[in-house]
Amino acid sequence: MALSRSARLAAVATAAASFCLIAAAPAPTPGSDGIGDPYFPQLGNGGFDVRHYGLDVAYNPDTDRLDGVTTVTARATQNLSSFDLDLQKLDVTSVEVNGKDAQFTRTGDEIRVTPRGALHKDSTFTATVTYGGVPEALNGPIVFGSDYGWMKTADGVFVACEPNAASTWFPSSDHPADKATYDITIKAPKGLTGVSNGRLVETHDVKGGQTVTHWRESRPMATYLATASIGKFDVKTGTTPGGTPIYVAIDPVLKNSNNVDVYAVTAEATDYWSQVFGPYPFEETGAVVDDMPEAGFSLETQSKPSYSAVRSESTIVHELAHQWFGDSVSVRQWKDIWLNEGFASYAQWLWEEHKGRGTAHDLARAYYGNRPASDPFWQITVDDPQRDTMFASAVYRRGALTLQVLRERIGDDAFFTLLKTWTQQHRYGNASTADFTRLAEKISGQNLDGLFRTWLSTKGKPAW
Repeated sequence: MALSRSARLAAVATAAASFCLIAAAPAPTPGSDGIGDPYFPQLGNGGFDVRHYGLDVAYNPDTDRLDGVTTVTARATQNLSSFDLDLQKLDVTSVEVNGKDAQFTRTGDEIRVTPRGALHKDSTFTATVTYGGVPEALNGPIVFGSDYGWMKTADGVFVACEPNAASTWFPSSDHPADKATYDITIKAPKGLTGVSNGRLVETHDVKGGQTVTHWRESRPMATYLATASIGKFDVKTGTTPGGTPIYVAIDPVLKNSNNVDVYAVTAEATDYWSQVFGPYPFEETGAVVDDMPEAGFSLETQSKPSYSAVRSESTIVHELAHQWFGDSVSVRQWKDIWLNEGFASYAQWLWEEHKGRGTAHDLARAYYGNRPASDPFWQITVDDPQRDTMFASAVYRRGALTLQVLRERIGDDAFFTLLKTWTQQHRYGNASTADFTRLAEKISGQNLDGLFRTWLSTKGKPAW
């Protein structure tokens, strides 16, 4: 059937309009080599949003060598001619994009990947990186002067990566603003157990005297919260009284020095925080307790906090509170770190209140009174503590004091409604100090600008 003249003209016009739209599409450009965090400008990467990591790592404790294949599934947020991934020290042997070999270059801790063809905005793509070498732990003033990241132990490795060490063992967009789900497969010598985030999918032995464990974290997770701790562990599993699955792995070397029942405290605290902060955000709770006292810290690795030695009840409840404050609700930028540490530190006072060992008010007042105005503690601005002092005690305790002052100002009903609303609104996402202060004002119906400015942004000991 022949088209009428008017129909032919309409078809030509439509084709011309479509051509104009195509012609107007932005030309592919490289993604940026960092998200732009003021503390770590080159952490994370621009031009794409990671949706999932598939990590397949094999570790030999005798040689300390790691061999890995990481598949990154991401959505392009612009028309990409190339993109970056973060990887520190380890050697890359090949990169594939959508199953085809891609060119890559290394500059410092950045891998620049150039696929065979441009990646269109909103398209989903995969990048598979094969790499290996001896991972190096990081050190410096940031984390209490301690090593952190991939740390060798007597029988394996202890992995705790906050803030910037995930990329010491897998290529990634290594910033908490780019969260993703994970499948983590660990191959280690038989007799050792690989423990990671989420739920254990399967365990099996393979040729060569090795055991493979496959873990799946189906909830979004920041890179620094990923772990692949390997060693000899006594494992206890079950459910909390409230019904949450629990997996606790403890180095048998620590059995006789264990002055706290990690399993029991983990179960009790998970259930109690679920009442105070809202439903537990992950599929499993637990702990990894390793004989690594040199690390000197514990970390809220998602679903199973990592303890570098036997720690106190107070430490356990702190790390479990992080599952809500830091893990489920993550910082938008690292300067917002008090939203993690101040809240988890305040949870320690709430726990003492719950146990009848003192009110949060009295504990906060005692801490405040024991810090004279001349103490350098009061010279840290909590809402922007600066990179090398982002884990200073003020971020923890002045942050906690701020929450107690806020609680007394707005009252218990509004305060605990605020905590639950905060964790619900930003569940599995990212948030900032400004987001929290706005929500506090909305829920309380009060102008709280002066309170937050005094306690978070102003140097010196506030009047209280």
